[in-house]
Amino acid sequence: MSGSSSAVERQLPKLDVAGSIPVSRSIFPMRRYHIAVFPGDGIGSEVIPVGVRVLKVLAEAGGEFRVDTEKFGWGSEWYLQHGVMMPSDGIQVLERGGFDAILLGPIGDPRVPDHITLWGLLLPIRQQFDQYVNLRPMRLLPGVSSPLAAKGPSDIDMVCVRENTEGEYAGVGGRVHRGADNEVAIQEIVFTRSGTERVIRYAFEYARTHGRRKVTSATKSNAMQYNMVFWDDVFRSVASEYPGIQHEQQLVDSLTARFVAKPESLDVVVASNLFGDILTDLGAAISGSMGIAPSANLNPERKYPSLFQAIHGSAPDISGRGIANPLGTIWSVQLMLDHLGEKQAAAALMGAIETLVREGRARTPDLGGRATTEEVTDALCDLIRARGSKPEG
Repeated sequence: MSGSSSAVERQLPKLDVAGSIPVSRSIFPMRRYHIAVFPGDGIGSEVIPVGVRVLKVLAEAGGEFRVDTEKFGWGSEWYLQHGVMMPSDGIQVLERGGFDAILLGPIGDPRVPDHITLWGLLLPIRQQFDQYVNLRPMRLLPGVSSPLAAKGPSDIDMVCVRENTEGEYAGVGGRVHRGADNEVAIQEIVFTRSGTERVIRYAFEYARTHGRRKVTSATKSNAMQYNMVFWDDVFRSVASEYPGIQHEQQLVDSLTARFVAKPESLDVVVASNLFGDILTDLGAAISGSMGIAPSANLNPERKYPSLFQAIHGSAPDISGRGIANPLGTIWSVQLMLDHLGEKQAAAALMGAIETLVREGRARTPDLGGRATTEEVTDALCDLIRARGSKPEG
């Protein structure tokens, strides 16, 4: 799906010819991005506005791109009013909007069953927009303490490539004879060759292009003798095309223990939809806080807009108190910038996040501080304005 700026328009300013005199970017049209924004539920109304604020401050600091946002009020409150999480033509509305990306807050409300919130909004967007890669960095930032004893930033630096549109979340199944003694519930796991191969290949390509040394596949083929054996077969086949990258497969239960006992032995992890979901929550926990962890739901071919969202929940227990950690959303904005091709701005934002955390300028309670959501955002914006939108060095 095309956005409001052409592909040529976005790429031209990034081209440099080795040894030539750099051409001023000012001769090229301003790059503009149209972003769909969903505050979602709970603390989403607190962290999403500051994520948008940081994005716009970064754009202004660099002066090379602009961001236009369009807000959507779909979510649990919409469900309580209308009986659905989004309008029946919601996907078509997003398709017609010409959006370059989607920024989504947490979805979930104690008044609405979890399966309704998930299947009513997020999963239809993932599946209809073929966002088949869920990219989740799991990294212990300098200055943050891990609950794992004697583990530092060099020990916890992993990336999970989670299959995002089929597998255990395919939505195939049903219930019959409801309420009777012979009631049956069936939930099918669906792996296709094309779906499995493309996400595994993405993991190896990610490792290759980001200088990562190894890809580990999460499996459970000792118990699941059809679909996970199939997954293993495809993994070995794709791995054979990347002789320069180490590869291994491990049963997901022992891999979970390895996340805790020896996270430094892991680099890129590729996993099915359910396994990836569980492993990355653990990865966020050992990285110091769920409040920091970002994610990117990617359509790598860019036929459709990709979606960016912190992996934490709506946290109704702290909603409205102004103490939610905004860094998970802001880090997700950094992933969005990187995906849009704004590499310098993405690197600058990551550098500002790292400096903020390392120096302890402002920390929310989940990181042992007393700062509010707004105070953390203010401190980060001050860093961005002081440095501009270009990374240090």
